[in-house]
Amino acid sequence: MLVRPALLPVWPPRVADLFGREGPLVLEVGFGDGRFTAELAKAHPEWLILGAEVSAASVLRAYRRLKREGIGNVRLYHGQGPFALRNLVPPGSLRRVIVNFPDPWPKKRHQAKRLLREDFFRKLSTRLVEGGDLLLTTDHEEYFRFALEEAKRSGLYRVEVKEPPEAHLRTKYALKWKAAGRTFFHAVFTKVAVALPEGQTRLADPTPWPPIRRYEVAHALLRGELPKELTLAKAPVAIPGGVAVFLEVARGEEGFYVLTHVEEEDLTQDLLLEVRRSAHGLYAGVSRFGSPLITEGVKEAVRALVRELGGVGLEVVQDHT
Repeated sequence: MLVRPALLPVWPPRVADLFGREGPLVLEVGFGDGRFTAELAKAHPEWLILGAEVSAASVLRAYRRLKREGIGNVRLYHGQGPFALRNLVPPGSLRRVIVNFPDPWPKKRHQAKRLLREDFFRKLSTRLVEGGDLLLTTDHEEYFRFALEEAKRSGLYRVEVKEPPEAHLRTKYALKWKAAGRTFFHAVFTKVAVALPEGQTRLADPTPWPPIRRYEVAHALLRGELPKELTLAKAPVAIPGGVAVFLEVARGEEGFYVLTHVEEEDLTQDLLLEVRRSAHGLYAGVSRFGSPLITEGVKEAVRALVRELGGVGLEVVQDHT
């Protein structure tokens, strides 16, 4: 039921490989405690529902709910919706996206973090089937108007403002806001065209928004003595499209473990890097603990660690970063 992208041999996976059968694919972004997801899955047993949620506590609650109710047509991903859309959904395969009560990011300086921007609508068009749609329900009128304008600006959707379906008002937040007397807003964005690579007049490339590139390894072998202490600054390290930070260094029996925070486009990871003795010299690289995704950002974090080790007299003899 839980999707772990690092364990998938191919991105995006075939729908039948992810769910065990074919069927209409639906993506829910921000499923919260899973009550709406469970209701949707039971109302449409033929649907295959992929849910994305950034809150680990919410993922656990939803997982327990779905297991308790014996629901088998849902898969849960702990992470951001755009990452799931890009890497877990094949092009032209998605029947519907459901976004209930997204974070409105009301402050002006935070609006770049909003989900329903023109760029997102353009990327979404590469994953939706012809006539596929996105359903938005929110209590935040300014964000609602913002999403309408962003979708219209893309030129890829027919936008219809409607009354919210009753089922969409039975989410945790909807019930809370309903009791407070708030007004709700609902729109359906139906795909009428697809975003093409710049300069193209017809779709020549079937995957204009390819999955994130991932790598098998990210490590280096070094010559020299393992230092007695390893001190790393917590200053941010610039990586392509994001930042990495060495949060903490711990000494182990074989060497050092470095808790590292890596933020990239639509992906945030806390992972362990390690510096330890090996049969071929000192190993500096990604620990396999937790099945991290080895992305370009993670490789850049390893390169930064190797540079720090070079500063204490270690010499690189093999570089696989």
